[in-house]
Amino acid sequence: MTRQPEPLRHVALTRYIEPLREGGSLPALAEADDGFRYAVKFRGAGHGAKMLVAELIGSEIARAAGLRVPELVLVDVDEDFGRTEGDEEIQDLLRASQGLNLGLHYLAGTFTWDTLVNDTDALTASKVVWLDAFLTNIDRTVRNTNMLAWRRELWLIDHGASLYFHHSWSDWKKAALSAFPYVKDHAFIRCASMLDEADALMHEALTPQILDAIVDLVPDEWLDNPESRDVYRQFLHTRLANSKIFVDHAKSVRATLV
Repeated sequence: MTRQPEPLRHVALTRYIEPLREGGSLPALAEADDGFRYAVKFRGAGHGAKMLVAELIGSEIARAAGLRVPELVLVDVDEDFGRTEGDEEIQDLLRASQGLNLGLHYLAGTFTWDTLVNDTDALTASKVVWLDAFLTNIDRTVRNTNMLAWRRELWLIDHGASLYFHHSWSDWKKAALSAFPYVKDHAFIRCASMLDEADALMHEALTPQILDAIVDLVPDEWLDNPESRDVYRQFLHTRLANSKIFVDHAKSVRATLV
């Protein structure tokens, strides 16, 4: 039985601790008023709110499919926060990020999931490949798996590169029927030997109603316009109904590699 996604908790940022890595998006380790630490992604960085939309939708679809994802929270940054930061770049980022941002519960003591070292069963690998082909997520490669080992379990992070059609909007119908050629670079493509089984399980877990409920979690202020929410829904519905396109392509690509 599928479960409706839970509403995201709302917290306020109280302390900026440090950037998590170098790069244009400048995600940060920060503390909120609930006492927990979060990996915060800011609307004022990189691709802005579009990255937050992709992160939220991608993460919650992964969760609905039974994959492990850190809890997401909506993080409020007020106009006074960050004025005492010594780094001007961080000050500018926080100033541009006033309002709602997105946080992922920080999993302390994690390691990068190494596909050559960490064992991954074929069904889990196939579900992750299916997920990323469904979301058109181009950012889960051997060089950058965006997967963590925490308490000896696999956790997925960083879905902000998903749904890349929304950077132009003009070809979303074509993108919904894409075979997703980037699957050839996926970290799990070689061990994804159960794609048909994964496809069946994903269709059980990700009903159109569940997808709609996940899209409804996106705050209005992150959307380009009022019509955007319906486009996300239609994209996901079309992609789900036509999953055979990207599943068959992934199977074909895998056959050339093993």
